Amino acid sequence: MNSNTRLQMILADTRIDTVLPAIAQLNLPNWWLAGGAVRNTVWSSIFGNDCGLGIKDFDIAFFDIEGNRSQELAAKATLTEQFPDDEFDVKNQASFARWRLGSRPYTSTEDGITDWLHTATAVGVRLDTQRQWQFFTPYGLDDLFGGIIRPTPTHTHNLDAHNKASGFLQKCPYLRLA
Repeated sequence: MNSNTRLQMILADTRIDTVLPAIAQLNLPNWWLAGGAVRNTVWSSIFGNDCGLGIKDFDIAFFDIEGNRSQELAAKATLTEQFPDDEFDVKNQASFARWRLGSRPYTSTEDGITDWLHTATAVGVRLDTQRQWQFFTPYGLDDLFGGIIRPTPTHTHNLDAHNKASGFLQKCPYLRLA
């Protein structure tokens, strides 16, 4: 079985599988659901209940060079209305550098996700117009499936990446640092 098929099988019949169709209906340009929701769902599936990393929020990244914050807020409001018990973080990667000091401008959603702190977090999933799963895995899925916390190349010496990794280890003793 290939890695994408394994990822889809883990995410099927989870909260992600429930939320993905609603995100797809927003028609955000070049969107991906990525980050902690995907990572923590996989780690909880692999390592069980002793891994105390649940879904804090759903990170939805998209790219619209003409977009503005109202687009993000409208998408978040729509999803929050449909899923009032969940949190949504919707961010246009085209405008990310404007409000995140020190960040470089991104050229696409994939460029933004590739620059996230850890390889196991830089994993995107979405549904295409035929409701088929698509995957964006710039660093592959070995670290995600292996419970390995590895900073992405641009964050090797980033204190935030180190601090987040420490938090992951405290909540899930089966993880390991690369």
